Amino acid sequence: MTTTALPVWQMKYVETLPGDELFERVGHTPLFPLRRIGAEFPQVEIYAKAEWFNPSGSVKDRAAREIILAAERSGDLTPDKILLDATSGNMGIAYATLGAARGYKVALTLPANASRERIITLKALGADVILTDPLDGTDGAQREARSVFAANPDRYFYADQYNNQSSWRAHYRTTGPEVWDQTQGQITHLVVGLGTSGTLMGTGRYLKDQNPDLELIAVQPDSPLHGLEGLKHMATAIVPGIFDDTLPDQTLFINTEETFVMAKRLAREEGLFVGISAAAAALAATKVAAQIEQGVVVAIFPDSAMKYLSDRFWAE
Repeated sequence: MTTTALPVWQMKYVETLPGDELFERVGHTPLFPLRRIGAEFPQVEIYAKAEWFNPSGSVKDRAAREIILAAERSGDLTPDKILLDATSGNMGIAYATLGAARGYKVALTLPANASRERIITLKALGADVILTDPLDGTDGAQREARSVFAANPDRYFYADQYNNQSSWRAHYRTTGPEVWDQTQGQITHLVVGLGTSGTLMGTGRYLKDQNPDLELIAVQPDSPLHGLEGLKHMATAIVPGIFDDTLPDQTLFINTEETFVMAKRLAREEGLFVGISAAAAALAATKVAAQIEQGVVVAIFPDSAMKYLSDRFWAE
């Protein structure tokens, strides 16, 4: 009896797990120079790491992928369990996207004042969305997620992105090496907004391992009451367990209104239609550039503006 070999494409499909093709698309995002906005600082190069090129449209794909793969390896995430976590939006969309590709159900706690686009996107992806008190922000969403898990721990895998070590390890493994390679090791300053803090913790640790003199700049809102969605004012928030406040060399506190102005400038002067936290990072990068005589500054831009179109400042 003779057998016919499978076509190469079919053999690959048989050998891979569901969602592998999408998982492989996470990372390898481009680095864009900010030529016009950076023109005021001719001796400094400012670059944006464009994380909206990830499959679900944000930097959170990196952490979501790492968390899912680590939980699969440990046996904590199995097909009969629901992936549960608190989110301000982007991480939830990453979970819902990668979870759907892998065949997992996803449940998310989310502040009710999250942008309309984020809530619609999550529901379109099939996630079970539990809206929490908007006045409590992501802290309230975290408390609700813990309550849901405590009530039925056998039903859920609680990913707990704010305390999950995979959140920063994802960036140590991927974002850090990418930035180092893309700048040919010439980066002098990394600028990152703080939410879970995983991006700064992982990328920063990797870059510090390559060059201890490199400076890490953390970006926070300048007030507990702010409009910088996705960022935390650490002094008045539940501090993520993965956050090490000794790692950043400097923290810049950014104003909401100035950030809105920068978001418009990025769109109109650079062609980069980006989200609020990206604009905050860009604003911080210009402040860093103003402090130094020369250098290569890289700012992480977490997402595009597509999930913030209902924000009124765009039309003002």
